[in-house]
Amino acid sequence: MSAEEQQANTSLLERIQRPEVSKETAKKISLIEEQFARAEVEQLRQSTLLLRPLFEKRSQVIAEPDLRDTFWTRVMLNAPAEVEEYITMTDATILASTLKNLTVERFEIDEKGQGEPRSFRLTFEFRTGDENPYFENEKLVKTFYWRKQVITTPKGHKRTWDGLVSEPVRINWKKDQDPTKGLLDAACDLAEAEKKGGDRKKLPEFTKVLEKKDEIEAAEDQEMGDDEDELPEDGPGGMSFFAFFGYRGSDVTAEQSETATKEDNERFEKLLKGEPVEGENDEEDDDEDDDIEDEFDDIEVFPGGEELAIAIAEDLWPNALKYYVTDQAIEEVDFDDSELDFSGDEEEDENDRPRKKTKV
Repeated sequence: MSAEEQQANTSLLERIQRPEVSKETAKKISLIEEQFARAEVEQLRQSTLLLRPLFEKRSQVIAEPDLRDTFWTRVMLNAPAEVEEYITMTDATILASTLKNLTVERFEIDEKGQGEPRSFRLTFEFRTGDENPYFENEKLVKTFYWRKQVITTPKGHKRTWDGLVSEPVRINWKKDQDPTKGLLDAACDLAEAEKKGGDRKKLPEFTKVLEKKDEIEAAEDQEMGDDEDELPEDGPGGMSFFAFFGYRGSDVTAEQSETATKEDNERFEKLLKGEPVEGENDEEDDDEDDDIEDEFDDIEVFPGGEELAIAIAEDLWPNALKYYVTDQAIEEVDFDDSELDFSGDEEEDENDRPRKKTKV
């Protein structure tokens, strides 16, 4: 069969799904994508400085007596899907009765707008004493650092990893109130043990984390088997939202990240000039034999931690007024079945269309 006949027998959908792009064109696409990504980081850096005074004014409004007691509770319980999916029914009960305030700080941006805008700190403030029957902490502060690492694979490829890293934050649970079932404590114990030195995989705390993860996974499988027709009450993998405070991501240090960033910037400048870059060759990058195993997969107690943290920092927190007002509007609507129109004949008014979300 000729090439023309083979192409004729290939459906249009298959040809669209498998576009034939030359390696040279693929490199150009990759380069422009990286330029877009770097421009978005700069945009975030500039907007952080611009919006700081507005967020300070918002904090003053939220502190008013008629808002401060329920504002963040309403926002959290009306959270976007990227956050809501991690909140179990038990988590919602705890948050509804204890959460007082939430703040996000991009602490590495100085007054001149210089620094890494993707690092941020989440501070959750809670009621204490008899008003909080679940835990003792007045504040839970979870700090995320944006780090980068350049790795050379066994076949000489340069692979760049970047993402959020964080230290586990311990919660002082009251008796029988831990929704993480001991997983968060195990993650904190392991992190503390690692600081004393030694091979991580030989530590008893490492084994404890694996055991806790297996226990929770088994319990989730059992629950799904028992209630096949019911929606699961737990978050992804049976995890509680509060296990999020055990997220680590990686153990890339600030020094390693600084070295990797410098190397990556030099690589990028060479690509812009069309110069050859060491480790960049024509071999396929998706060679499974050239993959590097991520040992953090074994000990990560909250795999979706980075996604959840970003959703809170870039959507929930900056758009908190929108989520609060939405919750208020739902309560104030007086639903009357006789007034509902299911005909669908009227054209949708342009002004009624939902606005697209904007990331800050």
